[in-house]
Amino acid sequence: MTIFDDVRAREFAWMASGPGVYLNAASVGPMPQRAVQVANEWSALRAQPHTIPFEMMLDAASTARRQFAQLVGADADEIALMPNTTYGLNLAARALPLRPGVILSFDGEFPSCVYPFQALGSRGVELELVPRVNGLPDEDTLVEAIERRNDVVAVVVSWVQFASGYVADLERIGRACRAKGVFFIVDGIQGCGVRPIDLHALPIDMFSSGAQKWQLGPWGTGFVYVRRELITSLEPHDVGWACMKSTTDYTRLTDYEFDFFDDARRFEVVTLSYHDFAVANASTALLLELGVASVGAHLDALGDRIVEWAQSRPDVRLVTPARASHRAGVVSFAPTALDEMAARLKRAHVTFTVREGAIRLSPHCYNTMDEIERVLALLER
Repeated sequence: MTIFDDVRAREFAWMASGPGVYLNAASVGPMPQRAVQVANEWSALRAQPHTIPFEMMLDAASTARRQFAQLVGADADEIALMPNTTYGLNLAARALPLRPGVILSFDGEFPSCVYPFQALGSRGVELELVPRVNGLPDEDTLVEAIERRNDVVAVVVSWVQFASGYVADLERIGRACRAKGVFFIVDGIQGCGVRPIDLHALPIDMFSSGAQKWQLGPWGTGFVYVRRELITSLEPHDVGWACMKSTTDYTRLTDYEFDFFDDARRFEVVTLSYHDFAVANASTALLLELGVASVGAHLDALGDRIVEWAQSRPDVRLVTPARASHRAGVVSFAPTALDEMAARLKRAHVTFTVREGAIRLSPHCYNTMDEIERVLALLER
């Protein structure tokens, strides 16, 4: 029995009891049993809130910062807890000192990488999308534009594309940005938890992720990483009581000392969802125990099999890059008979999605090669 067989049996036992196959972590990651247990325990405490020590709430938040930091190769004081990826991207759009100019991104990005930056037009900042090549991001053109042009003020890209699963070369793009003094912002949600990353080794200014997908956490939990050298130089766009130093002492809240935290907590504006972050901590702990590199290798093997099948079919176009180094957990393919194949999967209770004209399968640590073979057999009929 492998470590993943053991995890499946202990944490996702329900997957063995039904006829279906869950291949939709890129939309919603199922919470492991340990997280469900924490959710139940906190719900019982929340029903009688006088039983929740204040220190327990603070510990849930500090543990979340520490574990999220460990997940991405950062330090806890560089992590601000957020309700989702989009909030962190909005923070980047509003707090970074952007001079008038152009923000570059890829065409085909998830809307969260587009709308917050399109909203900056009144500040003289325009978003420009680099066209795709063969349906995938064109990194060469993006990097060339960064290096050649003087009007680029920031670049925002997804680490892993939501529809194609394409993995961007963050080091290459970030290096070009740093050489020209251009801010580099990354949406990390489709890679965080299933692909190793070391933010301290990469020239990234801000990195945002939600925990509800590959991190197997509840909705309403996530984080943003802010490069340490930037933290105190950024003026938070949203300001509330929770981001001030004086709020650590509840006996003098009306002293109104306008003094932000010196770490990334200065971007945590409101009361945190301690309950949900405690649940997310249980899920993050599981990923850290397994090791993100091991999870990634497991997904590479499952993805390789799907890629092999897609490439063997004349009626199927592989959307996701074939090379494992250019994909994470998402594998997408566009069959000629898309509706027919999708209907076949639905009838067999396979949970998946259709994105941008392609079937998207997104297995995780709990999926087995046997399940992948069963799904491919369904598609062969």
